Amino acid sequence: MNSSGRHIPLWFSVEPVGATLMHMSEDNEGLAHASSRYRALLDVSAALVEQPTVRAVLHSLREVLSSSVRLHGADLYLLDTSRDTLHLLEFDRAADAPAIRIGTKISRIGAAAQALDQKEPVFLPDVSREMLKHPELAPFAAQSAGRSTYIFPVFTAQQNYGLLAVTKERGQEFVREDVELLRSLTSHVAIALECAMARDSAEQYQRELATERDRLRLLLEINNHVVSKLDMEDLFRAASASIRSYFGNHLTGFWLLEKDSNRLQSVVLDFPDRKGLLADVGSTNLTETECQKLRARRSDLLSADDIEKLPTPLADNLRAESITSLAVAPLATGSGPLGLLAIGSRKADAFGQEDLDLLTQISIQISLALDNALAYGRLNASAARLEDERLYLESEIRAEHNFEDIVGKSVVLRGVLEQIAIVAPTSSTVLLHGETGTGKELLARAIHNRSPRRERTFVRLNCAAIPSGLVESELFGHEKGAFTGALMQKRGRFELADRGTLFLDEIGDISLELQPKLLRALQEQEFERLGSAKTIRVDVRLIAATHRDLQSMIRNNQFREDLFYRLNVCPIEIPPLRERREDIPLLVHYFVLRLSRQMQKRIKSVPKQAMEALVNHDWPGNIRELENFIERCVIFTQGDELKVPDNQLKKTPIRGAAASSTFEHAERQVIIDALKAASGRISGKAGAAERLGLKRTTLQNKMRKLNIGRAEYSST
Repeated sequence: MNSSGRHIPLWFSVEPVGATLMHMSEDNEGLAHASSRYRALLDVSAALVEQPTVRAVLHSLREVLSSSVRLHGADLYLLDTSRDTLHLLEFDRAADAPAIRIGTKISRIGAAAQALDQKEPVFLPDVSREMLKHPELAPFAAQSAGRSTYIFPVFTAQQNYGLLAVTKERGQEFVREDVELLRSLTSHVAIALECAMARDSAEQYQRELATERDRLRLLLEINNHVVSKLDMEDLFRAASASIRSYFGNHLTGFWLLEKDSNRLQSVVLDFPDRKGLLADVGSTNLTETECQKLRARRSDLLSADDIEKLPTPLADNLRAESITSLAVAPLATGSGPLGLLAIGSRKADAFGQEDLDLLTQISIQISLALDNALAYGRLNASAARLEDERLYLESEIRAEHNFEDIVGKSVVLRGVLEQIAIVAPTSSTVLLHGETGTGKELLARAIHNRSPRRERTFVRLNCAAIPSGLVESELFGHEKGAFTGALMQKRGRFELADRGTLFLDEIGDISLELQPKLLRALQEQEFERLGSAKTIRVDVRLIAATHRDLQSMIRNNQFREDLFYRLNVCPIEIPPLRERREDIPLLVHYFVLRLSRQMQKRIKSVPKQAMEALVNHDWPGNIRELENFIERCVIFTQGDELKVPDNQLKKTPIRGAAASSTFEHAERQVIIDALKAASGRISGKAGAAERLGLKRTTLQNKMRKLNIGRAEYSST
């Protein structure tokens, strides 16, 4: 080293030795020795360039220096972090040298301390005497007796690294030139050592960075599973795959505590190459000590001996599966323990403290997700329970007050609904007759929904809304090319309604030419598509509806009598709105509520005077007209009270001298009119009870309640 403490490069460190040799002797022999040492230094430098490691330098020293310096061995001792001890890092010795093992430690005493403190070589005429001072080396002292040794301090400007002990063959002595040469070589060893340690440090740092990267990647993967998986088992299985990819473990298990017990239930067991033994251990009872560990959120590393102390069935199966090490972390939240996460390996001591710390972090993440998943499950169960309750209550309300989506409670409407309830379970054809807008399609759907065909399709066709020439194609379908514009095969409504219900609205508008085909389809339950000779068989229930007087049309040769009889199996008369005025307030409130919600208005009431006007109106368009009128009222209403334009309602007096605006009087008048039409007969065919669709006893009870006497309906 120069005065500044920096190392002189290899080719400069030769100069003092060469200069010394030249000053000692000017003869040719001295020059030859100097040249030999010079070549030795060059050879060592070349070795360092080719493979700049401490091992490479030491293992090439004796061979490279053999022409100038005969060595028995070289041992490199490195200072430990405590700086009070040294350990044998590397050596290069003759075959008969003492077998001191790498890693052997000696204390910083004697010649070792002197060389390190003074940073100068220390000569030992007989190294065996120094070895006796170190208990670790004393057993080898006899083998080294009589050998002279130089101890060189290995250091750079930055740090003291340790010692290089160079031993001569017996009978060989160190000369000054040897010492200078070895001092220079020691500098090279120090540089090589510094480079090697820097490289090791860099590699270690790189390994730590890679480990940290993988650790963070695992935590990120677990976090992604946490935020994307609401189902508990899906979360566990996704997390298991990520855990196995990082730890290389054989087993990943998730166990959950059963509510209000000390029993662990296996939820997910990820063990790809298992024998199937652990599958038999579905649940395990925990001891009080184990429960305390779980409550204390203690993570543990379990060895093969610890596994033996687990509950017997679990320990036996783990042993049978050759699991010899486990890492266990609790699953818990602020509200208490939830279960545990365990990873196992068939390798002994497969997991360390760092692995356990990472597993604990993962368990915290999964615990939060598990808490959310359990909450999600509770909400789902609660929502399902509420939905079941809602459906039940709706069915109760429908059974008590309504019929499907039909709003009303008047006597005549109840009579119609009773008829529908009777005919719906059958497959008989139903003919609904009533004015436009009375809700014939709604009643047809009610028949279908209360029939055994409810799970099949309800198909409707408005015969008046389709050109007469296309009705046949709509009913029975057509083949490709059957007529101009038939670009592809089409299935008709009869096919679509197979094993379901076909509703033909305004059936009175079907042409005479098509009526025989419809009659055949109804009677034989078979037909052919247009343009096809293939007969298609179906099972269809027909519900027909019309506002026309079909019997009058028969007399005028506008409707086939045989088709009428086929349709008129179960006729039901739908009363117009003017005959069920007591239903009007219910309908008004129903439409106001539904329409105000759609239009985001808050209409809370209907004025009494406006309601009376609505009740007294004849409504020739029936329910459809009422709905459209209420929609118009809702549109123009600005406050929370329905605005009804009175000038758009023509007041129509109710028939009878005893007419009244009250609902009770309206019902009373309807019954009186029915009794008059039946010539005063209450029961029997065409009696008032039959006309109103009521039982005889029900009608009699209403007559008593409304105080209807014979004088009011008798013609005599």
